[in-house]
Amino acid sequence: QVHLVQSGGGLVQAGGSLRLSCAASGRTFDNYAMGWFRQAPGKEREFVAAISWSGYTTNYADSVKGRFTISRDNAKNTVYLQMNSLKPEDAAIYYCAVARSSLSGRNTAEYDAWGQGTQVTVSS
Repeated sequence: QVHLVQSGGGLVQAGGSLRLSCAASGRTFDNYAMGWFRQAPGKEREFVAAISWSGYTTNYADSVKGRFTISRDNAKNTVYLQMNSLKPEDAAIYYCAVARSSLSGRNTAEYDAWGQGTQVTVSS
């Protein structure tokens, strides 16, 4: 049973930066891809970024490409999401997730364990 604990997030002005962290335990971390998703009020959970088990392959939603960076430290069982140039439309609850495989997908069905969520608020 994998357990994910998120940290980071908070309130930032538009144009600012935040870093989210997600620490995993209970599973061999470096065998699995990891992802970040977000959910704004009244909207479905949407893909943000994902990273393969090795860290060599990443993919991003078009809306965050060039501004967000996903990375992982397998020695620390932690995945990160660096968010730069934040916009008001980035405001949401952000969730990290462990994939069912070593590949980094964009669909929530490809993930089987989720963090508790962390609020990101961007003021204009």
